[in-house]
Amino acid sequence: MRDKNLYVSVMVFGLLLASSARPIAAQMPTSAAGLDGLGQKGPALSPLTQPTLSPGVILLMELEGRFAQAVAAGGGKAFAEWFAEDAVVLNNGQPATLGRGAIAAQAQWDPKVYQLTWAPQGAQMGPSNDMGFTWGHYEGHSKDKNGQPVVISGRYMTVWKKMPDGSWKVAMDASSNEPAQAAECCAVPKP
Repeated sequence: MRDKNLYVSVMVFGLLLASSARPIAAQMPTSAAGLDGLGQKGPALSPLTQPTLSPGVILLMELEGRFAQAVAAGGGKAFAEWFAEDAVVLNNGQPATLGRGAIAAQAQWDPKVYQLTWAPQGAQMGPSNDMGFTWGHYEGHSKDKNGQPVVISGRYMTVWKKMPDGSWKVAMDASSNEPAQAAECCAVPKP
């Protein structure tokens, strides 16, 4: 757990640097030993390690990084601000939430009580360069009524769209629980 927290801190520091005037290629956070931003096995996306990343993919990864940074600081209110007016949120086992107003009404968490973190593992820009998506791993950290830590985790996908004014907003956010470990899904029950 300490390694994850250290890595998340390093990633947040890298994202803070991303808002500087440095070239986009120098702004992308890198990960060590094939781990994503939350210490999960997966491809590490960085133009430094993968120079063939398109400018569209780099843009989407940068947007996702800024989104995550804003939510870490501002909680649910900051989360809702990133959505387009007609956005959709699809959460595991729950009905769709339609529209930024409804999303804001549900995103009421305080970052001091619940900390949502995530790291993109990949991105793809559409051919017209006005819509694309990112995907990765997320974690939610809180405490139960006894003060014990509670961690939820899973996978997410964010669909981004370019707005008429040139800004980018989240068109859809979808998440699901962490998949079962390979050994857990197919184990024969023991007597």
